[in-house]
Amino acid sequence: MSEDVLIVSVIFGTMAVVLFPLMRAWGRRIEGRGPTPPALPREAAERLERIERAVESIAVEVERISEGQRFVTRVLADRGEIPKLPPVQH
Repeated sequence: MSEDVLIVSVIFGTMAVVLFPLMRAWGRRIEGRGPTPPALPREAAERLERIERAVESIAVEVERISEGQRFVTRVLADRGEIPKLPPVQH
């Protein structure tokens, strides 16, 4: 009888040691509370900030170019209507 209790306790003890960390990791994964990712180094954060500013300034310049292109297109389209106006009398 004592030998049976010893065997059962060793089996359950081993299962607890092996399965407890696995169940804990699985539970954290389900909750979405995994380990937090490491913070970015200061140099990387500064570099990303510079890249972000550069991309925003490029976007502003591209918008200015497209506005200029729309203006030129409109001027060229209106150019065909000029001969329809009556001549200026002096």
